[in-house]
Amino acid sequence: MEKKEEMLSVKDLRTYFYTHDGLVPAVDGISFNIKKGETLCVVGESGCGKSVTAMSILKLVPTPPGKYVSGEILFKGEDLLKKSHEEMRMIRGNDIAMIFQEPMTSLNPVFTVGNQICETVMLHQQLNKKEAMEVAVEMLRKVGIPLPEKRVREYPHQLSGGMRQRVMIAMALSCNPILLIADEPTTALDVTIQAQILDLMRKMKEETGSSIMFITHDLGVVAEMADRVVVMYAGKIVEQGSAEEIFNDPRHPYTNGLLKSIPRLQGKRKEDLHVIEGMVPSMYNLPKGCKFNPRCEHATDICKSKEPPLIAIDSNNEERKCACWLLEKRRLYK
Repeated sequence: MEKKEEMLSVKDLRTYFYTHDGLVPAVDGISFNIKKGETLCVVGESGCGKSVTAMSILKLVPTPPGKYVSGEILFKGEDLLKKSHEEMRMIRGNDIAMIFQEPMTSLNPVFTVGNQICETVMLHQQLNKKEAMEVAVEMLRKVGIPLPEKRVREYPHQLSGGMRQRVMIAMALSCNPILLIADEPTTALDVTIQAQILDLMRKMKEETGSSIMFITHDLGVVAEMADRVVVMYAGKIVEQGSAEEIFNDPRHPYTNGLLKSIPRLQGKRKEDLHVIEGMVPSMYNLPKGCKFNPRCEHATDICKSKEPPLIAIDSNNEERKCACWLLEKRRLYK
């Protein structure tokens, strides 16, 4: 089996926030990679560090209060954390593009959507205004917006939520990026529009050969989109592997709890929805040992005193990893 080329490699990334209330280790020593042409899904509850990871890749974390404490983010062999502001401006939107969670906070309300797409194209593709507007119309057509010649002259508030999200996708894809970061792009959209947007992203990936980093808490979306999955909790990676491995053979109690929380119809019998007890810990006051131990029904003394390392489960598969002291006692929570 041919080994795919790595598009992005994150190594021991630590992004902390220094606030008046204390230190927030939002991303605390995570490592992962994204291969060429694959979709990596990053999952976890709100506040686990998914979006900060994405913002760190593009160096969009406000500093201060944020700070890149350590680590490397290697893209095309170069460390993005060492890039200057001007160098990152040329990478953002061109080589690496991002679809933000809420389009109304990302689109400028005083400019038409066409002008906002044109700005990106003119900056990175060196086109004039007329040529850039033609690209904008074509991109709106590609993302399935009807009457693109008319919509390109409209403002964000004149479009529906689904159309605004399509505009964000059109803008992100307008320069044919080789890496697309999608931060919960289908949040708050109805299921019909969500399905259309997921289909669109899959189609665009197949046509351009780009890679996708898809951030979500929706495991249904993960099942549709993911080649590989990274599960995060309290700023750390607790499990990673292929989508098939994660869904069919979860090794971490947190991953297992997330999967059990998916509603299922078991014939005619109703079953209570599984709940992970407790709450996500405050990032200002994290528990000792494994960060999940206060919510884990199988926690032992070592779980409460020593943090488990993220290690390979299978010696023949270095990408299948888990951070749990209970790996040898899997039968307890399977």
